[in-house]
Formats: sequence, structure tokens, C-alpha cells
Amino acid sequence: MKVLQIIDSLNVGGAEKLLLDTIPLYTKKGIEMDILLLHDKNYPFTQALEKENCCQIYRLGEGSVYNPLHIFKIAKIINNYDIAHVHLFPAQYWAVLANLIKGNKTKLIFTEHNTTNNRLSNSVLSLIDKQSYKFFNKIIAITDEIKYILKSHTGLKENKFITINNGVNINRYKTASPIERESINPFINSEDILISQVSGFRLQKDQQTLIRALSHLPENYKVLLIGDGEYRTHCEELVKKLSLQNRCFFLGKRTDIPQLLQASDYVVLSSKYEGLSLSSIEGMASGKPFIASDVPGLREIVDGYGVLFPQGDEKTLANKILELNNNTELYNETIRKCQERAEQFDIHTMVDKHIKLYEELCN
Repeated sequence: MKVLQIIDSLNVGGAEKLLLDTIPLYTKKGIEMDILLLHDKNYPFTQALEKENCCQIYRLGEGSVYNPLHIFKIAKIINNYDIAHVHLFPAQYWAVLANLIKGNKTKLIFTEHNTTNNRLSNSVLSLIDKQSYKFFNKIIAITDEIKYILKSHTGLKENKFITINNGVNINRYKTASPIERESINPFINSEDILISQVSGFRLQKDQQTLIRALSHLPENYKVLLIGDGEYRTHCEELVKKLSLQNRCFFLGKRTDIPQLLQASDYVVLSSKYEGLSLSSIEGMASGKPFIASDVPGLREIVDGYGVLFPQGDEKTLANKILELNNNTELYNETIRKCQERAEQFDIHTMVDKHIKLYEELCN
């Protein structure tokens, strides 16, 4: 059985990180698996996957992922595989069209990673979107909520969908050694209280709420923002406006996230919405209290285990952090519950469920 993973790129993101972590696991279990990237600039995730030496990486260039010529490039490759497992837009469209050119010989799977997308509110794109889903043999929803949304959006039958939660290599985050704080930034010392957020800089992730919360916390509280993206400039401008340059640090794309989380005292995710956030599970697995905005995709994971705050409410976020810091018993109990919850999303469980689906489609 040969499987081709197709995704826009291996730039920083939840779906991208998932493929980096799982492809070596699939190959160890005897699945012949490769990956096709619409766009690549030799990102750190791509380099890390190359070092694993476990699959072939097809790169379609450094141009736009929206270039329709990708259809023909994918068509030359897809026919060599039994299954193409597709992630994100526009790979979703290009893979369908490429497979049609080749006579629909390859089984198609699509994983929907988010609860919403901009196409749903556009009448023309929404119609195209509905049609594209019909060409997939199976649609994986990473939560039951996403499955419900997709069924309502597409009108497709129940047997078209399956829910498989995304997973995380829990042990990697539980057992990592903390990075030396002084190596992160000269303005950070051992007495400081560190708050980390791992997320791409997109409007969805709303790092600005965490930055504003920092201005309501004592001087020894400092923030690490790990990731990159087009929204980073706006956040850097806000940090300057609030005079937080010596307390809020932009670390860019990193591959030592487990070590950075272990060096932190709190992990926060202030998103406006999520699908099933791998960053939330990683944060909960790290042995630090996890604090998240009370929104779809986070509420379902965090409620009853970590700490939730109203989305965009920086004062409540700051108060939640202070409450934990002033109550050792609550701090430790939150850690225990977070790690208990993270165990339910172990990556090996997800891989086994995907392999079972692959085998069912091939048979």
C-alpha cells in the first residue's frame, strides 16, 4: 500500500507539524508513504523530515500555492499511489482535479482541520467547496463538532465521514529537558515567570490579547511568542506601543518547542477559534498549566482540565494567571488534570486509526 500526503507546505502550523511527527511512525509500521508540497522554501519542518530519511518529498516550487498549474504536476505523481491523503486549501481542490485528469484511479482522503473557513461565507466558493468534498472517498473530521459542521455544509451522507482526533507525541513533551533561560534572551532570568504561546501569526491566533494581558501583570512576568507569519508585524508594533520590548520576545520558528515549554511556567493559546489544536495538547502534556480562550476547538479539549477565559479579554487572562500563581495547590492540580487530558490524544492511537482506514479503502 502506497500513500501520498498532499499539503500546501511544511511551514509552521498544526497540520504541518502533524505530518512531520507522523510520517516516520507510518513508515515504521510498514506503510510506504511520501509527501507532496505545493510550496517549499526549505522550511525547518521540511529539513527535519528530510533528516528522518523515511520518505520522498515532492516539491512543486517556491511560487504561489494558488497556481492552477499545480494540478498537472500533481497529476503526474498521484497515479503512482493507492491513496492520496490531502490537507488544507487549496491542496483540497488541486488534488481532486489532478485525480480526475487521471481517471479517479487513486483513493482520496481529506482531513478537515478547522471548524470554519472563509469559503463558507462566500456564495460562489461555498458552492465549489461543496462539490469538491464529493470527490473524496472519505472525509476525516478531527472533532465531532467539525463533522457536524461539514455534514451540514455539504449535505453528504453519514458514511462519507469519520472522526479521528489528531494526536501528539505525548512522551516527547513530558520528558523534554528545559532550555536554559539565558539562552532564550538576555533579558530573561531564573526568577522571571515565563508565559509561552506557540502559534502562527495569523488573525485567528490573536496573540495581541496575550500581549495586552502582559501589561496587566507584574514586571517579572514575560512572554515568549513562538512562530511566525504575516500578523507578526502588528504584534511587534503593539509591543512597542505598550513599551513591552524587554518583556515580550518573538522567537520565530523553532524546532525545540518541547524544551521551550519545559522552561515556561504557563502555556497560553488565545485563538479566536481552532479545529483540534495540537498546540493545546502539547501545552497540556508539558506539565505546565494550560490557559486557553473559551472558543470552539479549545473549549472541548480544555474545559474541566485546563483554564478557560473569554476570548479577547486580556484582563481576565491576566487574573487567571495571577490566581494560579498565588495558589500552589490549584497550580499543581491544573497540571495534573492537563496531563491526564493530553494522554487521551496520544499520536500512536491516531496513526493506528488512520492505517485501519487506509486498509479499508484499499480492500
